Amino acid sequence: MSVDSQSSSSRRQEIAKTFRLVGWISFWIQLVLGVVSTIIVLLFGIFSQRPGSPSNNPGSGFGIFLAICGLVTLGVGVYLAFRYTRIGRQLLSSNPNNHPSKLETVQVLRFGLLVNLVGMLLTLLGAQAIVGTLVARSISPQAITTQLFDPNRIISGLDMLVVQANTNTVSAHFAGLVGSIWLLNRITR
Repeated sequence: MSVDSQSSSSRRQEIAKTFRLVGWISFWIQLVLGVVSTIIVLLFGIFSQRPGSPSNNPGSGFGIFLAICGLVTLGVGVYLAFRYTRIGRQLLSSNPNNHPSKLETVQVLRFGLLVNLVGMLLTLLGAQAIVGTLVARSISPQAITTQLFDPNRIISGLDMLVVQANTNTVSAHFAGLVGSIWLLNRITR
């Protein structure tokens, strides 16, 4: 075995280990934050969107829709993070025919970047819609003149949980972006 092939082999093994490590870290961060966010958003959707509920308004409905779209793209991001671990496994294979090409690997990483950027955008737009609705509810004039209590002006704990869920989803997409950028940097050096 020549010195060049040994250094190429050790570089490939180093990249493979990096793919596996970063892939698993990214996978678990995105998965945990995504599951927590999904549970919160689904609970909010089930319990707060009943007729007559204070949170049942068009702004929060659109925000929830965008939050769900962000969660769907997060699911794709979780799959891609798992795929990074499989690429690392393929690179460790003793059979050179199993090794993915550099072009194919770069394309998967670029797709991961795109998925997480789109997911982050959708989630941020959803968060803006939800927070905008909550701010409008909190600063709108109370029904003091009619001496009636207006439950539509109350910001509930579920409303705040949805804001937290959106923050978790943005954080998960950010973790996916960091992982993809790190790996892209490692293989293009």
